[in-house]
Amino acid sequence: MRGLLGRTELPAFTGMLLLDCHSIHTVRMRFPIDVVFLDRDLRVVHVRVAEPGRWWVRCAGARHVLEAPTRSGLRPGDVLARL
Repeated sequence: MRGLLGRTELPAFTGMLLLDCHSIHTVRMRFPIDVVFLDRDLRVVHVRVAEPGRWWVRCAGARHVLEAPTRSGLRPGDVLARL
């Protein structure tokens, strides 16, 4: 339930995928992140940079959320691969 809280950075090419989630908060986080909202097929529907201290970052049409390093390069329409 901690997520990225307490970390000082998120290394490039890493992230945290939150399934069945359409909103996150960045209270007590120490660094900004890209919040990548995904549909049920893991297609990117919206990307937003979230600065530390935000209460809620949400996207009504999202099914999942990927917390990624800023400037992740992900854009709406991209699809994440299932490994």
